[in-house]
Order: sequence, then C-alpha cells, then structure tokens
Amino acid sequence: MGKDYHDITRSTSASLAKFRADMPDVARGFTALAQAAMKDGVLDKKTKEFIALGLSVAGHCDACIGFHVEALVRLGASRAEIEETLAVAVYMGGGPSYMYAADALAAYEQTVRAAEASSGA
Repeated sequence: MGKDYHDITRSTSASLAKFRADMPDVARGFTALAQAAMKDGVLDKKTKEFIALGLSVAGHCDACIGFHVEALVRLGASRAEIEETLAVAVYMGGGPSYMYAADALAAYEQTVRAAEASSGA
C-alpha cells in the first residue's frame, strides 16, 4: 500500500497543534495569511485550492497534498478537475511532480472513499 493521506493529515494536525501551543504568534500569523489568501475574491476558493494542490505537488509536500485534496473534495471537485490540475503541476514541475501527482490522485481516492464511508453512501 502507498501513503495513507488520512494518517498523514491527522498526524500533521496533531504536530501542528503542539507547534501552535508553543508558537501562538506564528500560528496566528500563518492562519491569518491562509484565510486572507484563500477567501473568495476574483478567484473563488475552489480555484485557489486547485492552485494550492498544484503547488503542493510541485513542492513535494505530502501533508499539503492531503489537506488541499480534503478541501477540494469538500468543495465538490471532481476527479477530472483534480487530474487536470495535476497535469499542469507535472508540466511545470517535471519528473518529481509526476511522481507526486500519482500520490495526489491516491490521496483524492482515499479521501473520497472516506467521505463516502462516513456518509453511508
């Protein structure tokens, strides 16, 4: 089995909680930046999450992939939309991004399965 993105995001969230407790000013600053950057504007939140996913793949950040895929699933992103986003990330990031694009698609599949299981679908 590959990476378990549910475990990755859960573990990272636990670690971030500790970091937030130790460094509250940094955490508040990052949260404010994230909220300002991701709020609806000329680009809607879903479009911004697609951009963030592409950058997560290019930056080789497993936790980022997990968090942004979760957000995209909540926002109703389709597999086709995820795949087109990943195609652009591969184009811009080359071979390493190609490998992480495969991981991001696995994260999408895991997240959709978990969402379906929790909703009883």
